[in-house]
Amino acid sequence: MALVFDYPVEMASPQKRKVQGGRVTAKGTQPKGAQAPVQQPYSSGYVPGKVSAAWIPVLMFGLLIAGALVIIINYMGWVPGGVSNWYLLGGLGLILGGIVTATQFH
Repeated sequence: MALVFDYPVEMASPQKRKVQGGRVTAKGTQPKGAQAPVQQPYSSGYVPGKVSAAWIPVLMFGLLIAGALVIIINYMGWVPGGVSNWYLLGGLGLILGGIVTATQFH
């Protein structure tokens, strides 16, 4: 049994209006009284010429690798006191410390 819908013409979707497109104002014009935005030379967090100490990337990679090792060693069951979620939390904390250190690297 097939359903056949015979809608009257009045219920069909309305015919689309044709709109003339194009610019309303001439290209390059600005509203009256508008001023150009003031551009700052640098973002507020960037200081040109600032260089991080040599130990920052060492600390960053050290924390990231130590956190990953703590999580892997906990997974393998090689940690003293048995497997614990506290080791996972500590490993994630070390990884987070590495990520925070990475944000301070210039």
